Amino acid sequence: MSDQFCQEPLPSIFVPSHTFRKKHTYHNSMSDLSAIDCTKLPKHIAIIMDGNGRWAKERNEDRVYGHYEGVVSVREIVNACGEIGIEYLTLYAFSTENWSRPKAEVDALMELLVNTLRKEINELHKNNVKLHVIGDMQSMPAICRKELSEAMDITKDNTGVNLILALSYSSRWEIMEAAKKFATDVAAGRQQTENLDDTLFHTYLETKKFPDPELMIRTSGEHRISNYLLYQLAYAELYFTPVHWPDFRKPHFIEAIINYQQRERRFGKTSDQIQTNPPQHAE
Repeated sequence: MSDQFCQEPLPSIFVPSHTFRKKHTYHNSMSDLSAIDCTKLPKHIAIIMDGNGRWAKERNEDRVYGHYEGVVSVREIVNACGEIGIEYLTLYAFSTENWSRPKAEVDALMELLVNTLRKEINELHKNNVKLHVIGDMQSMPAICRKELSEAMDITKDNTGVNLILALSYSSRWEIMEAAKKFATDVAAGRQQTENLDDTLFHTYLETKKFPDPELMIRTSGEHRISNYLLYQLAYAELYFTPVHWPDFRKPHFIEAIINYQQRERRFGKTSDQIQTNPPQHAE
């Protein structure tokens, strides 16, 4: 790509990985950055990284192999966010429901998380990425909590792409926890029920530091949001692709953004109202 696109580009967040399996070829319309409208970029993109196990099974490999290959896609998409100018990227890395998977797979995923953090954190920090985590951290193994805490501390002052990992996360859990915290504050006299509105409730959510996603991408052909950011995705555009996550690359990401930019986001208004007074990004 050129030296400048939408903004002064952030440096590559991850060095190219030798684990790329082959050179992919795409139709020009998918990979042409010039097709992106810089005035209509989503500030926050959320992704459900689905299809690792199916991708591996199609190749007669163990499911864990698919998870390892999925890390390559994470590298490329985080890089793409830096290049294009996406400020927030939330990745659904491990749900509370995933704890019910076979123990061997769960253990392998926790090991992969720790190893990936150790391997990539210096590069993330070097390239100004700020790491965040949402979810029930107390349910994670101690070694995972330690590595995540250290990684967030290392990158806490960075001002580039905000990379948000949803770990041991479910939206119903998040909403119930927020309700409990608000109820506790009411009981203690710190809040009053009549003061509760969307803005106040947002301050009790795991995502209180971030704007709501404007675009949610799910890979691997499933058409559901699987207990992911239910409150925050109220007005997000949903994009579903049949591509499994280990095969999802920058051109697919660009295609999703272009698709998003072709939609009319009305927020309950009419088309005429939107054309007269275009809505701003949710903050």
